[in-house]
Amino acid sequence: MSLVLSTDSVPAGERRAYWHDAVWRTFVPLDVSTPKTPSDAPFSGAVRTDRLGHLQISTVDADPERVFRTPRLIARDSAEYMLIGLQGYGPAVITQDGRDAVLRPGDFAFYDTTRPYTLSFPDRFQMKVFQLPRQALGLRESDLRRITGITLRGDEGPAALVAPFLAGLAAGATACRPPVGEMLARNAVDLLTTLIAEHLGRDTADTDAAHRALLVRIRSFIDHHLADPDLSPESIAAAHRISVRYLHRLFQDEGPTVSRWIQHRRLEECRRELSRPGRMSPTVSAVAHRWGFANPAHFSRVFRAAYGMSPRAWQARTDDGA
Repeated sequence: MSLVLSTDSVPAGERRAYWHDAVWRTFVPLDVSTPKTPSDAPFSGAVRTDRLGHLQISTVDADPERVFRTPRLIARDSAEYMLIGLQGYGPAVITQDGRDAVLRPGDFAFYDTTRPYTLSFPDRFQMKVFQLPRQALGLRESDLRRITGITLRGDEGPAALVAPFLAGLAAGATACRPPVGEMLARNAVDLLTTLIAEHLGRDTADTDAAHRALLVRIRSFIDHHLADPDLSPESIAAAHRISVRYLHRLFQDEGPTVSRWIQHRRLEECRRELSRPGRMSPTVSAVAHRWGFANPAHFSRVFRAAYGMSPRAWQARTDDGA
């Protein structure tokens, strides 16, 4: 089911503030600058969002704007996502890590929420944005930093195969049943990983490839079942027909254990929801329940341990614009 946020029904004088909230709610904390048009017409924008497994797909149609992910906002919410911006119409520039990706319709580029970036749209535009956890790509940190802010031409090389697939995925996401959606999301990750490997000039046929692919599938499964309070290493292993011991071994080289990864992802989603400003703010108890925390007291304890303050204090900090 799609979530649609549009300025169409909002009074003209409130549209820019509404749009800022809508962009923030859809992605991560961002600053949005919407310059007045020459005709001084009210700002117009809409974003439709769907989710396929761990992959969020958002189609943004809007008047000219600039979007900033600043160090201040990263310190406030350090959510770790990789995004792929596929240009539908109008020009765009994605700036990150000292590089400018100049996009025309059909082109796309990667950008990363853990470091500052700027999106510039000088004219009315449409962009399809694909957002997934950085770890889903199964790539080293050094490789992730090498692919941002680079233009990938939608009509050249392997990118010419990936761009139409992504565009079709965005167009048909609403009609996908959950099992099909999860499979398509995995296919998208596989294509993107292959494209990145080709761009970086690396050989993908190494001995760890199968393990990385399985880990990607397991993390996708975890993201899709975060709301289930019974999600556990045992249920994950059973769903993938592997032993619990082997599951723990897959995660061993990545750092956190399976259980800690589940908790980390749940806390990330809770923090993201609690960061919604103003009238869009949900209740703390509703957020905790939605993301699989059956015990509110336990949720408060682990949230405070992770972020240094209670969930209510975090939400109040957001509402106050801290």
